[in-house]
Amino acid sequence: MFYLGLLLTLALLVAALFITPLRYKVWTALAFVTTAAIAVACYAISVLAGSKPITLAEAAGPIFGVERFSIDPLSALFLVIIGIAGIATLIYSRGYLAQYLGKKSSAHISLHYVALVTLILSMMLVVMSSGGFSFLLAWELMTIASFILIIFDAQKAEVLRAALAYLIMMHVGFIFLVAGFASLHSVTGSAAFSALPMAFAEGKTILLFVLFLLGFGMKAGMFPMHVWLPEAHPAAPSHVSAIMSGVMIKMGVYGVLRVIWMVQDYSELQIIGFIVLAVGIITGLWGVILAAFQNDVKRLLAYSSIENIGVIFIGLGIAALGQASGNSIVATLAMCGALMHTINHSLFKSLLFFGAGNLYSQMHTTHLNMFGGVAKSMPVTAILFLIATAAICALPPLNGFVGEFMIYLGMLNSVRDGVNTLAAAGGIIALALIGGIVVFAFTKLYSTIFLGSPRDHSVAESVEVDSTRLVAMAIPTAGIILIGIVPQVAINAVKQVTMLFTPSADAIIGDYITPTLSKVSLTALLVILVIALLYVIKSRALRKRTVESGPTWGCGFTSPNIRMQYTGESFSENLEAVATSLTQNTVEGRAVSKSEIFPSAHNYDVRHKDKIDRLFTEWWVELLHIINKRIMRLRTGKINHYILFALLFLVAIFILSLLNII
Repeated sequence: MFYLGLLLTLALLVAALFITPLRYKVWTALAFVTTAAIAVACYAISVLAGSKPITLAEAAGPIFGVERFSIDPLSALFLVIIGIAGIATLIYSRGYLAQYLGKKSSAHISLHYVALVTLILSMMLVVMSSGGFSFLLAWELMTIASFILIIFDAQKAEVLRAALAYLIMMHVGFIFLVAGFASLHSVTGSAAFSALPMAFAEGKTILLFVLFLLGFGMKAGMFPMHVWLPEAHPAAPSHVSAIMSGVMIKMGVYGVLRVIWMVQDYSELQIIGFIVLAVGIITGLWGVILAAFQNDVKRLLAYSSIENIGVIFIGLGIAALGQASGNSIVATLAMCGALMHTINHSLFKSLLFFGAGNLYSQMHTTHLNMFGGVAKSMPVTAILFLIATAAICALPPLNGFVGEFMIYLGMLNSVRDGVNTLAAAGGIIALALIGGIVVFAFTKLYSTIFLGSPRDHSVAESVEVDSTRLVAMAIPTAGIILIGIVPQVAINAVKQVTMLFTPSADAIIGDYITPTLSKVSLTALLVILVIALLYVIKSRALRKRTVESGPTWGCGFTSPNIRMQYTGESFSENLEAVATSLTQNTVEGRAVSKSEIFPSAHNYDVRHKDKIDRLFTEWWVELLHIINKRIMRLRTGKINHYILFALLFLVAIFILSLLNII
């Protein structure tokens, strides 16, 4: 009955969105998502407050037996994240898609909203499923829906290529998940996550963990399976990029958490902790270095998402090592930090992609070097983007600081207690490097776009976006500020989740973490108070003075122009010189030579592409080319040949049936 109900719901969704008039489709989609979000939020908030897990439905799967849809603290946390992000995304889509209403057909817009609502609902099903067939079905729905969303501008060749690469790599990951659930079922007779301890007791811990890590890591953007992410996000509409980067890739984190928490043998948990920590360090460093190179807004944000997945995995790795060593404080701190960073990233990355959408809708480009001085024409977007930028740089008093601060505390406690000292020290060094380069990358991003002078007439002519989009951006902004100011309250959202991993987490959070975060809160309030006081003093001082404006000082040069501003490429030139071996560069035009004292006009553009991309994406292009060549040989145009092929196929089916193979 459950699967029939799911099918009827999807049919109702399709019918409602295709029948609704063009300008009201967004409100129909929003009604569906808001209803679902409120319905599950009532249960989710209750569970996060300490109530028992709730079973919503049971369904008999066709291959793995009876499965349940339930809400425990972990799924409750993710349901809240999905609901908030889903509502904000749909509100934002109204303004963003307004420019397409006269260009795209009604059916095209309807299909887009069907896919968007399906993506949000399928993610809810993923986190509520107990595992097995229902989980794989929801996972596949999520993949297909996101694929349809990516190809919104399918007339562009680069969009089709990015979407196809995404679809193929997601199904490679899907194969690993099928192998993991099938192996689990063959050992225990059940494919539910709850059967994992039984399988681990049979000595299948590392094998099953690696299968699930590869499957979930593909969706999360884990190195080296991350290459789809910087291609898919620039290809998709900005509101789609926001929910894919802010929430969808976290489904991979959710899956890894489900598996790690079922490991009860501490010696094996320690091995898993080292694996996750190493993967997190490599993923974080690779993502942030490649982010700093990029000259496209959305590609930079996409690589930054890879970096943030690395930060979350560093926290999970330290938590696993702390638990395996019997150090509950380290485990609790690191797990709380990883979970808080999961929440925080969903907020500031959604806001950043919304901001990128504002820029694209006004200037019709995401290339950094086409901007400059946007803060003058789009002041509200500039302020909201600055808040998100400061948050992703983990600067107080915003939410990004809170998660990383707790991960640092976990690693510092590990070093102090002499538990996995080298691993924790390596994590501290890696996280510090990541943090430093993040500040560098986002200083480049913000200053090149919003500061200086306009480099193109479209920037000078741009205006602030509609109020609907600004309202949507206010939703994650509120979360960023509230978590940053009162983290001791926000930590309650992850307390019940952490207790699933470390039973003593309740006491540790109450006695150690909450008092520490209260001091962070007090510091944050003092910082805000000082900034406000300085602003008041400045305002009063300027009342009695004449304020003049002029061009930025050009080091004594008397004829400055916009070509003398830092570009994205020149800003990161020194870092590129150190890490140039990580990328394969596509160069258009010619750079100014050092011998040119009075340079002529130059056109110079560099695109930095991940070298790992060649390993993971180019192979399938060649494979499809070979398959196509072989198949084309069968197209002889002769009917007798086609009859022969059909006869051979029937003979093969007959023989396989006799051998009981099919």
